[in-house]
Amino acid sequence: MYINIHFSSLRFLLRKNIFDHHDVCLISFFNNCVCYYILNVYSDSSHSALKYLKDTKVNINNVLLMTGDFNIRDSLWDPSFPFHASISDDLIMIADSFDLAFSSPTNPGPTRFSDTAGESNSIIDLMFLRHGSDELDNHSILPEWPLSSDHAPLIIDIPILEEIIQTSKLAISPNSEQETEFIKDVISNFSKLDTSDIEDINELDQIVNQLSVIVEQMWFKNAKKSRSSKHSKQWWSESCRNALSTYRLERSHENWKSFKLAVKNAKRTFFNDKIHEIANKSRGP
Repeated sequence: MYINIHFSSLRFLLRKNIFDHHDVCLISFFNNCVCYYILNVYSDSSHSALKYLKDTKVNINNVLLMTGDFNIRDSLWDPSFPFHASISDDLIMIADSFDLAFSSPTNPGPTRFSDTAGESNSIIDLMFLRHGSDELDNHSILPEWPLSSDHAPLIIDIPILEEIIQTSKLAISPNSEQETEFIKDVISNFSKLDTSDIEDINELDQIVNQLSVIVEQMWFKNAKKSRSSKHSKQWWSESCRNALSTYRLERSHENWKSFKLAVKNAKRTFFNDKIHEIANKSRGP
């Protein structure tokens, strides 16, 4: 399976941690923070891949399609073949376990072309699509594109939702004036709540809800919009921002040294806090 480099932002990944079989290729990708799967299967003459899938229990959602060379001739998908194969029942059951249904091509025809005299062409390359999907409801066969293979490619369009990327967010920097004001406002409003007459669970719920509303309101009052980028640093603080602004105004060597010192102190404070946080969580030293 080949993935065009232009789709790298969708983070395609071969998921051997879910299916570990040389003839089963499970690919995951992300679109708008949702993980989707594409399953490609080659079933040999003994149908070992299908037996593996039948015996392997996994709990995954959002499988968009399953396709491949299943090496099964059956009257279910090949009108020129008069028989039904029992292994087809296993294939249908496997597809159903992923909430997939058999897809009839828009241009029915053989998918494998035989060079052997007396042997007819066959339909053994199949596709199963997400059940009930309006976007994924059929595929096509490209009989004129077999290249060096004796199999015709199958083609389908998978719609990709436009990614919504937040480039800014509301935030309150640690140890900033906004953080100080936020805490003062929360404490001040908390102190105004009347908690002297809580007699039942409903009244307690009302007080808790009021606390939540206060925190939310004071957050929006004091938070500042900050722009996120690949260069954003968690340790960046108000002192760093102020020191950088001062340096940009005067461009003096002393101000540059002050800025570098502010960055050094911010990093030390940030990572010391992280070390203490991890140590407390793990109950370590």
